[in-house]
Amino acid sequence: MEIIIVELSKYILTILMAVYTFQCFYVFRFHNEHERNGIYFRQNIAMILIYAVSFLALFLVSGDDQRLFSVYVTGQIITIAVILFYRLAYKGANRLIVNNMCMLLSVSFFILTRLSYDKAVRQIVIALASLVLTSVIPCILMRFRNLRRFYWLFAALGIIMLFAVLVFSAAVHGSKLSISIAGVSFQPSELVKLTFVFSIAGILSVAERLSDIIITAVIAGAHILILVLSRDLGSALIYFVVYITMLFIATGSYLLLAGGFIGGLMAAAAGYKLFSHVRVRVAGWRDPLGTIDSSGFQISQALFAMGTGGFFGMGIRQGAPGRIPVVESDLIFAAICEELGVLFGICLILICVSIFVMFMNISMKFTDPFYKLVAVGLSMTYGFQVFLNIGGAVKFIPLTGVTLPLVSYGGNSIIVTLTMFAIIQGMYNAIHEG
Repeated sequence: MEIIIVELSKYILTILMAVYTFQCFYVFRFHNEHERNGIYFRQNIAMILIYAVSFLALFLVSGDDQRLFSVYVTGQIITIAVILFYRLAYKGANRLIVNNMCMLLSVSFFILTRLSYDKAVRQIVIALASLVLTSVIPCILMRFRNLRRFYWLFAALGIIMLFAVLVFSAAVHGSKLSISIAGVSFQPSELVKLTFVFSIAGILSVAERLSDIIITAVIAGAHILILVLSRDLGSALIYFVVYITMLFIATGSYLLLAGGFIGGLMAAAAGYKLFSHVRVRVAGWRDPLGTIDSSGFQISQALFAMGTGGFFGMGIRQGAPGRIPVVESDLIFAAICEELGVLFGICLILICVSIFVMFMNISMKFTDPFYKLVAVGLSMTYGFQVFLNIGGAVKFIPLTGVTLPLVSYGGNSIIVTLTMFAIIQGMYNAIHEG
């Protein structure tokens, strides 16, 4: 009987995920929030059922493990509480953003419980603390609307934090990513994504001369150069794309866009020549099976996992995602596809796309150039990071080591992404409430 339930759960989860995902785009047909309430409610029901069915299957396969029940109850309470809080505390809240945020967290809690109970517990604790702290951000943004004045402070803080990593951090796998304070590991490049966007937006929103553009280029270049010297090339790429996008939105210059694109290609070629670990990753990407005993092992295992899973997956605990190196962070998408199926994975991608589309829609509603640029910058930060993670997992691009926002294991990523969502939510509230 247990085997039958686990087997059926594959198809039930895929159907529920497809229903939820369809609502993510169907909601754009309606412009009135009252008309959208029914769609949001159906999403809430589908989300609760997905979480319940996935943990039921995991519980049946794993045996009578009370720890699983505690994780299930805690995660379910968190998502429901967040949905209710934003609906009651912020009347103008965008419920699609809230629902999608909770959906991604639910997937994260479940798949991490499947992979590593201890990491799942840490993820839940960090997510809960982050949700509590970021819940006041929309209110703060409504009260303090002069953040553009502090762009130099944002720029200085970002450069100082990144430089501290370069100087004081020890290299791990060839890259300097984090520093430890009182025994707690902290990755500044995640937090600096926010200060970077605010600093560039502050300058570009009042730019009138070429010298203003040059100043933003110097600030962006300083951030990116320090990241390159730290060999955090994935983050450097995100910063570069975000800057070029914000610059284009601010100026409307296709010449600057083309120049940035050409400059990016030249920088990528230089990085390939200068850094041996980049050449190793590219070699593993170009021929993973030919280098399966070395640089191609990680991506090969990820591809095997997704291929084995097929459309509907192997079923909960029927796969072997543990053989994929760093599966909880870099390649969690492969683990999801192996046990929950490629169709489930496609739905997850579409949910991320709907988040990006909603973020960009919000940005286009602003007449104030500062808030427009902040929203665009945060949108691109989120969207491009999703592209880098999933693109690397499916061998569309070489692996970059960045996480899948709100899904991958990682405290720094969770905190910053939830802050990003809260900022966008606060900006949406500002539009809604005038």
